[in-house]
Amino acid sequence: MSFHEVLLPLPLALGANGGPERRTEIVTLGSGREARNSPWAQGRRRFDIGGAVRSLDELHALVSFFEARRGRLHGFRFRDFLDWKSCAPSETPSALDQVCEMIGTSGAVVQLQKTYGAVARTIHKPVSGTVLVAVDGDELSAEAFIVDVTTGRVTLDVAAPGATVTAGFLFDTPVRFDSDRLDISLDAFGAGRPLSVPLIEITP
Repeated sequence: MSFHEVLLPLPLALGANGGPERRTEIVTLGSGREARNSPWAQGRRRFDIGGAVRSLDELHALVSFFEARRGRLHGFRFRDFLDWKSCAPSETPSALDQVCEMIGTSGAVVQLQKTYGAVARTIHKPVSGTVLVAVDGDELSAEAFIVDVTTGRVTLDVAAPGATVTAGFLFDTPVRFDSDRLDISLDAFGAGRPLSVPLIEITP
C-alpha cells in the first residue's frame, strides 16, 4: 500500500470533526432476541476537515496537498487532537503509559499500542523523538532502543524476554482521502471553503 510519510498541515486538522467507527452485524432471531457480532477487531476512524478551511490560502494548501496525494491513491499522517497521546489529552506522556505488544519470543522487538479498556489499538505512526520506553518499570535511555516511526515497532538494544515493556508517545493516525474529488465553494473575494473533505483511517 502506498503511504506518504507527510503530515496534513495542522491548521487543516484543527477544525476537523469525526471519530471512531465500529461495525456491528445484528441478526434478529425468530424468538425476537438479537445475535450481535463485530467482524472488526479494532475501530476505524473517519474525519471531515472541510470545516477547517476558511481562507483562500488554506484552500490552496488543501488543494496542493490533495493533488500531491493524488486523491485517494496515497495515505498520509493526520493529527487527531482528540486522540494523539498515549495518555489523556491534558497530560504529558510517560514511559509507563501503555503496555507494548511483544513481537516474537526474543523480547527484543515490541509493537506500540494504546488500550481502550480491553480493546488494544495498534499504533503505526508514532511522532519522531517522542517515544519513551521502560522495561519492568525502569525507563530506558534514548540510546537503548530504536523506534521505527513508519511502523510503530521498537527494537531494544538488550532483549528482555518475559519482561513487561511499556511506552509513552505522541502519534498520528494514518488516513487517506475518502473521495477523488474536491467540491469547493468560492463565497467571496479572498474567501472560500470546501463543502466536504472526508478522510478515513487506513492500515499502512
